[in-house]
Amino acid sequence: MRQGVRPAPGAEPVEAGVSPTVLAEPVPAAAGRLLDRRFGRDEITLVRHEVSARLGTAGLGGDRLAGFVLAVNEVVTNVVLHAGGNGRLLLWLAGDSAWCSVTDSGPGIPTHYLTTPEIPEAYEVGGRGIWLAHQLCDEVTVATGPIGTTIGLRIMVATPIDTHRQ
Repeated sequence: MRQGVRPAPGAEPVEAGVSPTVLAEPVPAAAGRLLDRRFGRDEITLVRHEVSARLGTAGLGGDRLAGFVLAVNEVVTNVVLHAGGNGRLLLWLAGDSAWCSVTDSGPGIPTHYLTTPEIPEAYEVGGRGIWLAHQLCDEVTVATGPIGTTIGLRIMVATPIDTHRQ
C-alpha cells in the first residue's frame, strides 16, 4: 500500500524516517464521534450539511468551519467521481482538533497525484479538490492502494472542543 503524509502549508514537516500513519489521532469511541456514515452519489449535499451541522453544534464556526466543510466536500466528491461512487465518512473531535476520514474501495490514487499538489491552472476543469484540502486543513494524509484509499483531514480549533456537547 502506498502511503504518505503531506502536511498543509504552515504545518510542521514530517520527520524523515518516521513512519507516517493515515490518521495521527485514533478514532475514538462514541464520546467524540460526531458522524459515521456511508454515502453515495446522491448524498454529497446531505453529507456536507451533516458535517457542517455536527461541527457547528460542537462549537466550531466561522471561516474555519466553512473551509473544513469545503475540504470534506471535495474529498467526498472525489470518491463519487473517481473511486466507484460510494464511501464512508468518519467525523470526530479529539483534543484541539476536528478530524475526518473518508474511505473508498476504489482502485487507488495514481502515483503522480501523490506529490505535493500545485496550484491548478485557471483554465483547468477539475483538479482542485486535494489542492483545496491542503489549503484549508492543518493536515492532510493519504493512504492508498489497489483496494482503496483513505484520506484524513484535520483542522485545529482555537480551544479544545467539548466532545460531550450535543
